[in-house]
Amino acid sequence: MNANSICRAVSRVFLTLFLFLAAALALAGSMPVPARAQQTPLTHAQAVARARAIVAKMTIDEKITELHGIRTPNKFRFVPGIRRLGIPALQMTNGPAGVGPGGAGPQKPATALPAPIALAATWAPDLAYEYGQIEGEETRSTGSALLEGPDVNIARVPQGGRVFESYGEDPYLDARIAVANIDGIQSTGIMATVKHFIANNQESQRFTINEDVGPRALHEIYMPAFKAAVQQAHSAAVMCAYPRVNGTYNCENAPLLNDVLIKEWHFDGFVMSDWGATHSTVPSALAGLDLEMPTGHYFSADLKQAVQSGKVPVSVINGKLVRRFATMMQFGLWDPQPTPMPIPAFAHGAVARRIADAGMVLLKNNGNLLPLPIRGIRSIALIGPYAVRPNTGGGGSSHVIPLYTITPYNGLQAALESRITVLGGCNIDAAVAAAKRAQIAIVMVGDENTEGRDHSIELPAAQNQIIEAVARANPKTIVVVKSGSAVLMPWLDEVPAVLEAWYPGEEDGNAVADVLTGKVNPSGKLPLTFPRSVDQTLAANPEQYPGVDGTAHYSEGIDVGYRDYAARGIKPLFPFGFGLSYTTFSFSGMKVTPAHGDHSATVSFTVTNTGKVAGAEVAQLYLGFPPIAEGNEPPIQLKGFRRIMLNPGQSRTVALKLDAHSFSYWSDNAHAWKIAPGTFQVMVGDSSANTPLRGAITMP
Repeated sequence: MNANSICRAVSRVFLTLFLFLAAALALAGSMPVPARAQQTPLTHAQAVARARAIVAKMTIDEKITELHGIRTPNKFRFVPGIRRLGIPALQMTNGPAGVGPGGAGPQKPATALPAPIALAATWAPDLAYEYGQIEGEETRSTGSALLEGPDVNIARVPQGGRVFESYGEDPYLDARIAVANIDGIQSTGIMATVKHFIANNQESQRFTINEDVGPRALHEIYMPAFKAAVQQAHSAAVMCAYPRVNGTYNCENAPLLNDVLIKEWHFDGFVMSDWGATHSTVPSALAGLDLEMPTGHYFSADLKQAVQSGKVPVSVINGKLVRRFATMMQFGLWDPQPTPMPIPAFAHGAVARRIADAGMVLLKNNGNLLPLPIRGIRSIALIGPYAVRPNTGGGGSSHVIPLYTITPYNGLQAALESRITVLGGCNIDAAVAAAKRAQIAIVMVGDENTEGRDHSIELPAAQNQIIEAVARANPKTIVVVKSGSAVLMPWLDEVPAVLEAWYPGEEDGNAVADVLTGKVNPSGKLPLTFPRSVDQTLAANPEQYPGVDGTAHYSEGIDVGYRDYAARGIKPLFPFGFGLSYTTFSFSGMKVTPAHGDHSATVSFTVTNTGKVAGAEVAQLYLGFPPIAEGNEPPIQLKGFRRIMLNPGQSRTVALKLDAHSFSYWSDNAHAWKIAPGTFQVMVGDSSANTPLRGAITMP
């Protein structure tokens, strides 16, 4: 055994010991309590009747206590219970990307899952369900009953500070991933909270900005994921957002809460405020807000006085309590709880790795530089700020303290029989020297997006400079980008291979190595468009973003993301839905079959793996609408997709159903959804910019 082999063996031993130690520490912090029997779940009607009976016994002071959270040295994200009536306390935790901050004291470690934007890039609802299961199980393990997630706000601008914790720019993809994620969370008996209702699309001035949004854009772009979360996944809670929409703060916006959420969508869960998003007592109480968080600035003494003076009927207060109590009862939270199980660090870490693998997007691979052979490469230079540390997730309320982390070096060293030289930071001279000596240069760059501020989509200048310098020094340079959103790539023409890894979570090093070495064939597809320049985004017009004089005008209407690029005939850097593979696929034989008696159709076609290795393809179905009197729809809209795994030479027929809603638009005149009469263009392919199969269908 030579010296390099000995070093690799020792490295693997130490990595294994580290992982076992991390798991042991994680388990020690999550000790189980004695098991108690679970009761038969209540129907909605039974839960409402039981909740009403309890509310009828409550005093006004007890009622007010249950309408807001409290914060003490020992309690946070917490609504106290009432022992006299058997009302349990409610402990919440944050969590679009895994279990984040919750309760009081130090934050507990949990599985740092890949960023939700990476989950969206899988285009795989089954993985979104598993993602939700982990979130739900670990919410219970860490002592909470409600998870504040998912975040389904549309990525209207790639500069948005919370794009990393959302599902991208398309409402259909957003809805499909959200429903599966909520189903996964709630399958564990934990309540999900879909957020932030609504149009919370920027962090700049988020506490005060007024979003001027037309009804058609609201219904076609910004509402669909919330509607699906409520009507299909039955999310237990909805969180109202910080901004104002059309002049009124979200948490006191009666047209949105009472009229749309409750009356139109028949939401029967409860509405809670974002932290500090409540701005009034009477308007918020009458508009449909049920629970003020994190404390009772407006829903405590002021609300009691409003009830006593008749400004807020006691029946309104009772309704708020019944909604929350009945929801908790249906989740079994009123009854003896099962034993919280310790977090299975390795099992959940394996799922996190699998999701990270599936979400990585291969953007460029000239000359088939990737995958790297496991044997045969003598030396690799691993360079850049994210070459020495993992990028487990974004910042703010969704930040997860990982149970363990796999560094880029450890992941690559375990996967490759090569000598790896690591250079962190952006020292260009040292990087160039290392790149010249190595057969392969891998530059790992990225950003650190966070709640509370928007960000530039340009990488730091030093990172761009080191990529350019290394690429000149070594023609076999691979760039791995770990970002929470789209980034500009002024160096793209100078490098042969680019992998978008997003924020890969705690298994960063292993997951990136999986894809670089071909252990996993990349199959991720972009859930948002990558622009060529800032001028291709809404930031080119300050009135649209970030707004002027406190108002952001959504004058683009329904032309958001790839819809806008198609409407204006502009070519982005990388289109929505794009992603390469280590194999190739073909599409053929499309048939569009209208249904008899209703406005629906089935689109079938064949996908074939024409390459030499197994891989997954995401077949995407788009529609182009006929002219509409109230204003045309964008030229192309996603209406269906299917992720399929194929072996070399294998073919599979895919059938995607289009229902009446697929052919509908929101009519401002009718204040309702209407089917557009005329001929629809049907397009199928592997991205919004590559749809080789074309057809048409006419709707009466």
